[in-house]
Amino acid sequence: MKVICKYLILLLVAVLVLSACGKGKQDENSKDLSKTETSNHKGGVLNVGLNAAPSGTLSSVLSSDASDSAVEAYYNESLIKLDKNMKPKPFIASWKDIDPGKKIKFTIKKGIKWQDGNEFKIDDWIYTLNVLADKDYEGSYFPIVENIEGAKEKHEGKADTISGLKKLDDYSMEVTFKEKKVNYLEGFFAGPLLSKKYLSDVAVKDLAKSDKIRKHPIGIGPYKVTKVVQGEAVQLEKFNDYWQGKPSLDKINLKVIDQTQIVKAMKNGEIDMTDSTTGSIAQEAKKSGDGKLKVLSTPGTDYSVIGFVSHDYDKEKNKTGAERPKYKEKELRQAMLYAIDRKKWIKAFYQGYGKELNSFVPSIHWIAADQKDLNNYSYDPEKAKKMLDKLGYKDRNGDGFREDPNGKPFEINLKHYSGSNPTFEPRTAAIKDFWEKVGLKTNVKMVEFGKYNDDLASASKDMEVYFRTWTGGSDPDPSDLYHTDRPQNEMRTTDKTSDKLLDDALDFNKVGNNDKKRKEIYLEWQKHTNEVLPALPIVQLDTITVVNDKVRNVDISIGSDKDLYQITKE
Repeated sequence: MKVICKYLILLLVAVLVLSACGKGKQDENSKDLSKTETSNHKGGVLNVGLNAAPSGTLSSVLSSDASDSAVEAYYNESLIKLDKNMKPKPFIASWKDIDPGKKIKFTIKKGIKWQDGNEFKIDDWIYTLNVLADKDYEGSYFPIVENIEGAKEKHEGKADTISGLKKLDDYSMEVTFKEKKVNYLEGFFAGPLLSKKYLSDVAVKDLAKSDKIRKHPIGIGPYKVTKVVQGEAVQLEKFNDYWQGKPSLDKINLKVIDQTQIVKAMKNGEIDMTDSTTGSIAQEAKKSGDGKLKVLSTPGTDYSVIGFVSHDYDKEKNKTGAERPKYKEKELRQAMLYAIDRKKWIKAFYQGYGKELNSFVPSIHWIAADQKDLNNYSYDPEKAKKMLDKLGYKDRNGDGFREDPNGKPFEINLKHYSGSNPTFEPRTAAIKDFWEKVGLKTNVKMVEFGKYNDDLASASKDMEVYFRTWTGGSDPDPSDLYHTDRPQNEMRTTDKTSDKLLDDALDFNKVGNNDKKRKEIYLEWQKHTNEVLPALPIVQLDTITVVNDKVRNVDISIGSDKDLYQITKE
């Protein structure tokens, strides 16, 4: 299970909806493709297996669960796309700078319809942005709108609307920002949006649990929802008034399938594809031997870390509190990373569909540091032991485990979310084993995903060390996860050096539109965090999709010109 951390669109989740095919047996060591063959076939039903159950809040505005957004991507669309360099390009919306970094004009296409028949207008965009800033909004994405002039006043209940949003006509608006920041476009929320006419009779505090979101959601995408069976299935049919033309398929059925049964379900024809899947499923599909399944993969923006909750946190006030000193020494965290054989771990649990990560920016992003410029923390248990000895973590009673420098028992309490992925427990047990081999006693606990998220969001006292996978977005800026007092900074870190570098990298007055200057600052930030390790970077993951030999017109690579309405099945 993954959590979405970045915005402009959240369209990277939508990209994962597209998948691929081929003919003949795929050798398990062969190089995967990222796209399918093409076809003009019309009609038919596509059955898609979901490897994680959506929470049921089927809106990426209201839910940070990637499983919800994966469903939404079939019936709703973002307004802006990405090119192959992960830079924004016009789609439904286009833009024109008025005062770069300070004021921008957005214009949307005319004639686009919501699936209830109403026309999509600029009011829908303005409404959605106001929801994100509302004092009763309980989601994670207020920082998306925080820099719009007047958003803070709206969020504090001092204003009814965001003053920095100015409607020009039914298809255009001006946006004025409070501060001039470089990522004013990449970091701007461009959907998928909420319909004002459809939802304005629902109070913001009730949106996430309303039937209009959970049972009868609407969008502007190529397929419309006809039935939702909570936690099990979603049925969709083509939307004939879709703005790019009639979709190729008649229907799409989404069904939650236990991950251990996905390949079996594909082989017996129960499902045609599964997107955003795991390395284990990919390898099983390759070994199926009947030539009817094909694995597609491409470098992705997902990455996993082991985090440390370093401070108390007041969620209501969004304020970081007293330090939790147990893991405050960077040398302790460094020793814990040296103790993990990440290469072996990735091969065992991701089947090679990923690689070691030594920073907190996936290598696909243009700001990413060259790995040779960073400490690579290669597996070195002897070095880990020596570092722990030097810090004073020693086995004083002969039980094989180290006490802390004061002679008191030292135990790592590691938590991982539970779910249908059969690797969750063994991969967590492997981390425990690595740490215990260097004398660090480790307790492991699997926690239900919803409670896990809630405990991290509030920095629960019993949440110490945890595993997390983030789904990145188009904006490479990592501030939302690592800057002090950001709601999604689940580690609750307070690092003035890190904060200043992140602030400088977004300061328009310092870097303007000069990507080189901006990258230099991010490189310095990556070197700094590579040294202090606010978390342990573990793996950056490939995006994987498995399809049968009938699926056509799909390309999962970033910047692809293929859209969901074109996908078909022969």
